[in-house]
Amino acid sequence: MNPIISFEGLENRVITAKYGNLMVKAKVVLVDRISGQELAEPVKTITSPAPSGLLRIELPNSVKAGTYYLKALNGHGEFAAKSIDFKVG
Repeated sequence: MNPIISFEGLENRVITAKYGNLMVKAKVVLVDRISGQELAEPVKTITSPAPSGLLRIELPNSVKAGTYYLKALNGHGEFAAKSIDFKVG
């Protein structure tokens, strides 16, 4: 089973995403597509025992306009999946 993170939408600085095959303690981070840098926040940690679900990620004001993607890391901090690119305006 391959892990997935799927960007669903962005409205009022809140990202909606679906995840699948991610276990407890997996993390979802925001990555700047141009620099490749993971942002220090927001970081969402999967706490549900269900391997799939929906995430709502509020963007702090420190997240500037640009193109980003979501990256899922497994419980060991290793790459698991990435979403499509999306723009924050």
